[in-house]
Amino acid sequence: MAGLKLKGLKKSYGAIKVIHGVDLEIEQGEFIVFVGPSGCGKSTLLRMIAGLEDITGGTLEIDGMVVNDVPPSKRGIAMVFQSYALYPHMTVYDNMAFGMRIAKESTEEIDRRVRAAADILQLGPYLDRLPKALSGGQRQRVAIGRAICRDPKVFLFDEPLSNLDAALRVATRIEIAKLNESMPDTTMIYVTHDQVEAMTLADRIVVLAGGYIEQVGPPMELYDRPQNLFVAQFIGSPAMNIIPVAIEKAGASAVVLLAGDRPIDTGIAVPDSDKGKKASLGVRPEDLVATTGDDFLFEGTVSIVEALGEVTLLYVEDLTENEPIIAKMGGHQQVNRGDKLRFKADKSKLHLFDDQGKTYRR
Repeated sequence: MAGLKLKGLKKSYGAIKVIHGVDLEIEQGEFIVFVGPSGCGKSTLLRMIAGLEDITGGTLEIDGMVVNDVPPSKRGIAMVFQSYALYPHMTVYDNMAFGMRIAKESTEEIDRRVRAAADILQLGPYLDRLPKALSGGQRQRVAIGRAICRDPKVFLFDEPLSNLDAALRVATRIEIAKLNESMPDTTMIYVTHDQVEAMTLADRIVVLAGGYIEQVGPPMELYDRPQNLFVAQFIGSPAMNIIPVAIEKAGASAVVLLAGDRPIDTGIAVPDSDKGKKASLGVRPEDLVATTGDDFLFEGTVSIVEALGEVTLLYVEDLTENEPIIAKMGGHQQVNRGDKLRFKADKSKLHLFDDQGKTYRR
């Protein structure tokens, strides 16, 4: 098994630059998740690691060896694609064994690996079936099993659950989590745009935007301490509420002015040189609490109520041109469209970003 080092990794298609000097170290046994909006470069980066895309600049090391010019078959990597890519005329057993037969492994070794992978993925009863006789989740598990049989140094997953319905996504996500636990020394890199997959599977999340890494860290670190506005709004669902403000008082506990010149003590340190500058105040929907007092952070009129059962989402608009504030309240809420509400939040739950979108640290 192996770790990886990406040093100044770049990718260009002619004059179009896609990946801009990415630096990243991945330890052996880590489960790393690449997330970001469409076009951010996450799948391109994964394909560069796999050897399916040429590296324009920088170096890629796997297990201490530079592999920029090493063909995919020699990198010790197995990749699970978004599509299952199973041979329809072959049984589950033969699909999982195909790569090893091409590599001329012994019959005994092939049988051992296939049955071991089938046990891990609970595919034992289906080894004699054709892919058409399987559900979507079972087919994806066969694709994962085929990768396991190769006994790779590194697993690469390119949005493997995106073609599944909601129930199968949950079931297969749990299977991947179990697979990770059963193979603690195996390095796994997983690409997704799904927040839940990233937060529940990752040891560390790599947030990408425009071919750059915005932040790397454990899921809850990115949630609690985003380094900039992009990460703050990308991690979390619904996204963090962002309210334009002006810094009235700088220092150890900055005071900002909201709409109507109402001062709010943030408890966040701001350099004296930033006094008077524009900023952005952030608060997550789940950190807002309804209040009837004068210590409110925000007030407005409810425009939309989304009752989801376990939570209720309230979209609240004020009289400014700001985006509606979203409040995430537990359970059923007796709230109707047109109701006027006030919300407050604990100081420790507030985030403040400068005029460049960078976080002010507490």
